Amino acid sequence: MNDQELLARRFEEHRSHLRAVAYRMLGSVGEAEDAVQETWLKLSRSDAEAVENLGGWLTTVTGRVCLDVLRSRNTRREDPLHDGEGRIRIPDPIVGRADGLDPEQQTLLADSVGLALMVVLDTLSPAERLAFVLHDMFAVPFDEIAPVLGRSAATTRQLASRARRRVQGAEPAPDTDRGRLRTVVDAFLAAARGGDFEALLAVLDPEVVARSDGGTLLPGMLRRGAAEVASQAIAFARFAEAAYPVLVNGLPGVVSRSQGRPLSVMAFTVRDGRITALDILTDPERLARLDLTAADA
Repeated sequence: MNDQELLARRFEEHRSHLRAVAYRMLGSVGEAEDAVQETWLKLSRSDAEAVENLGGWLTTVTGRVCLDVLRSRNTRREDPLHDGEGRIRIPDPIVGRADGLDPEQQTLLADSVGLALMVVLDTLSPAERLAFVLHDMFAVPFDEIAPVLGRSAATTRQLASRARRRVQGAEPAPDTDRGRLRTVVDAFLAAARGGDFEALLAVLDPEVVARSDGGTLLPGMLRRGAAEVASQAIAFARFAEAAYPVLVNGLPGVVSRSQGRPLSVMAFTVRDGRITALDILTDPERLARLDLTAADA
């Protein structure tokens, strides 16, 4: 085995970790894969023998690659619910079987990064997101993050603190017990299928927010409040009729299909036994790119 092959083997030992970092930074599975590949290219062109802590080096390089991607996007979403053209934008969901994630998905979602949290991460500036993700999610010291940002360690700490306050304020900790969450999701689906408005109100938080991302081909949707969301759920009962249970970013959700083609992926955020957020991906182009094989197994 030559030096390059040995280096590639060492890199593969860190690939899953780097994908997890990049996914939290970018909210896109495809872009995360590209960022990891770019990290490999940088490693293959560097003096790897001089790197004392390869894992730490790779993590910060992946962070820098992701930071460049975020900065180069045409527009940053100031509104957490919309892209630069006003369309609803939902990050890529990670969909797995209802009875558990496969090992690769478990690594990618080690901290149970729900889709609602990914939406909130999209509201952060690139620098805030990097400081928060690397420090709070992956325990990278501030003095290692600071050079990536070109800031002092103290300033980097302030960025992470500001991001933490925004994340905690926008998305208080949801319920994570899968059994209880599945009961709530099943109650929602049963009520939607039966057109039971009162039953829907009982399972929805009064301030619930429903977001639907239809991409460029279909209009997105934003609904607020239990009554409006319940009415919309009844209007689109066909999605509930065709739904089967999955895990979406590690938490109970559903996929709807028609004639073998995916219609939607629905993620639920539940707090105190009521649904506080519904994130629904209906974009046919992005649905076609999703890997649903694990969920269908």
